[in-house]
Amino acid sequence: MKAKTGITVIGEAMLELSHGDGESWNLRYGGDVINTAVHLARFGDTVRLASALGTDPMSAQLIAQWQAEGVDTQLVLAAADRLPGLYAIETDADGERSFHYWRSEAAARRMFALPDSDVMVAGAAQSDLLYFSLITLAILPDDGREALLALCEHVRVNGGRVAFDGNYRARLWPDAATARHWRDRAIALADMGLPTLADEVEMGEADDAADAAARWGAGEGREIIVKLGADGCLVDGQLVAPPRQIDVIDSSGAGDAFNAGYLHARLAGSSPVEAAVAGHRLAGWNIGRRGAIPAKDADAPYGAC
Repeated sequence: MKAKTGITVIGEAMLELSHGDGESWNLRYGGDVINTAVHLARFGDTVRLASALGTDPMSAQLIAQWQAEGVDTQLVLAAADRLPGLYAIETDADGERSFHYWRSEAAARRMFALPDSDVMVAGAAQSDLLYFSLITLAILPDDGREALLALCEHVRVNGGRVAFDGNYRARLWPDAATARHWRDRAIALADMGLPTLADEVEMGEADDAADAAARWGAGEGREIIVKLGADGCLVDGQLVAPPRQIDVIDSSGAGDAFNAGYLHARLAGSSPVEAAVAGHRLAGWNIGRRGAIPAKDADAPYGAC
């Protein structure tokens, strides 16, 4: 067996336009899995992005920015006839978001159907931890979804673990039933599940956090963390509240930051409850600043987990 290669996150990474309070539009980057990847890299974890981009200048700039953050991009494939996806975020006075997407022809949708896709899959299969989300499944065609789930099986056969975030975006699916079908197949292959209660309720699958945890297989050998927004999260049947309340400036990327703080702490040997506090700490720092991945500052908790 080959040596393991740290964490691989797999999914779509996009150009992000954001503004608030009358500001002009700012061009950054985002996407749920790359948000988590950057935070993990800032902690010092070995993390790779598996995805696909175009060969255009914007794609090259995205790769350069991720590399500058310490994310390994060797598994980012090039699709010469495609461009990166784009989304715009508007934030209201309470820090809540609304999204507008241009992603129907994004390169990431073809990540399992490119000439070098087998190289990407072979590299990702040797991960200590493979991390993806329901958005990753949503952007792929059915054959790509099957390929991703097969990759999960390969990771586990090779001794690695799989973490899955149930990030539900209704507009990416034809209906909630289809999303639930693929979510459930992913849950069956996950060692760690990171659902958000609001997503589960929107999908018509849960009434409360305990119900969501049970539906995700808590108590069946899976580690399930149900995110509850400002109320904290449910871990091992225990409600873990954030260490302090934060004035929300921008809620973009809060769940992705929580996931990074949680996963980093767990991989470093913390208990699930300790890891939940670490996740809350990073998410709280994130929502107190603008952008899905704020620039590091003196208060950034990357050394505290």
